[in-house]
Amino acid sequence: MILVKCLRHTRILFGPFNSFLQRRWKKPVISAQTRIETRTRDLKLDKLMIHIHKFKTILNIHQLISQRKRGPFVSVQLMSRWRNIVCLNVGMGAFLHKYPHVFELFMHPFRRNLCCKITRRMRDLIDEEEKITTDYEPELVQRIKKLLMMSKNGTLHVHALRLVRRELGLPEDFRDSILRKYSKDFRLVDLEIVEPVDKDDSLVEAEVEKWRAKEYIDKWLSEFETSYAFPINFPTGFKIERGYREKLRNWQRLPYLKPYESKEVLRVRTCGGIERFEKRVVGIIHELLSLTVENMLEVERLAHFRKDFAVEVNVRELLLKHPGIFYICTKGSAKTVFLREGYSKGCLIMPNPIYVVRRKMLDLILLGCRNTRSLEYPEEIQEERNGLVFRTNGGGRRDGDWVIPILDSYDQNVLETPGEINDSKQPFDGCESESSQSVCFEDKFC
Repeated sequence: MILVKCLRHTRILFGPFNSFLQRRWKKPVISAQTRIETRTRDLKLDKLMIHIHKFKTILNIHQLISQRKRGPFVSVQLMSRWRNIVCLNVGMGAFLHKYPHVFELFMHPFRRNLCCKITRRMRDLIDEEEKITTDYEPELVQRIKKLLMMSKNGTLHVHALRLVRRELGLPEDFRDSILRKYSKDFRLVDLEIVEPVDKDDSLVEAEVEKWRAKEYIDKWLSEFETSYAFPINFPTGFKIERGYREKLRNWQRLPYLKPYESKEVLRVRTCGGIERFEKRVVGIIHELLSLTVENMLEVERLAHFRKDFAVEVNVRELLLKHPGIFYICTKGSAKTVFLREGYSKGCLIMPNPIYVVRRKMLDLILLGCRNTRSLEYPEEIQEERNGLVFRTNGGGRRDGDWVIPILDSYDQNVLETPGEINDSKQPFDGCESESSQSVCFEDKFC
């Protein structure tokens, strides 16, 4: 007995002298975490998620800069304190130098410290996105209506909408600019719950129904094959096991309660009740991702819609069960689910105006340090605290650059009057009058 207890705490190799002991083999655990680790990865979507994570970090920095009241620029020394706020794993100065098309660095003419501001091109794209969001309000109203129609009781929490505000393309003040503005369509209950005024039957068609109608016409498939089917796109390198095709074919034919249909009580213990209930959840998540701007959403944000949409299953395990419909990306700060049918080679197949503007901003970020000659344009900056106005150059001025216009004007005077020596009345710095001296003095501190 003592020998057996000692063998439990010490690792002894099995041999002829201890073969009478029983060795237990642990069965490998199959969980959502192990499925994520062993899943077939989509390298293009992973690469896209890395770029989107940088894009979100830059937008967070822009939001912090825009909250400053002193002016449209911030010192780099102050920005270094924001490293933990924006979750940077490198220094703030090194991060700013990587993206000269987004951040413009210049030396403050009076304080002589390095400052940063958003470039004109990036600001124009941000303003363009806000303008498109304002013009896109009717479409945003329809999206909120569809979300309300999918909910169990016809209501949604405003907090849940606020968490997916950017994914849905809603403005920052959507509570006042959309929910309260369109009082004929929405009604606020207890200030945190929104419900529709009346039901719109013209919006009951899901996005997957358009694909089903197209498959039914183009491929001449029977209605039995396409009525409850979903588009399947497996990632490259996905291994189809034996019997998987037959299971997938039976699952595609399985009827289920569609997202916009009446919320009837589904008996789970009936024949195929669990599979039908899970397929209904797949349809709800599919429709929710189709309503987003980029057909993607963080997995943690889906948990805030579980009560409203009556989702009573493990969402992460359900997403991993269907790798041909959804793809979970672990790159970035959180797990993100993509709708596979919406992407091809890392780009959205059916882009919308908001996505096009965001893609332009992402392309501007991906330029990095290339094509920086186009950034050299002067611009005036006004500091709101003391009313000072000064000019900056997009390429950044260095100490001693104020001498260049003086030398250029001096060379020009020498070429016009060769062989002559400057008179004592002529200014030594190439300025022709006191007014021009003031101009040169201004250029010195620009």
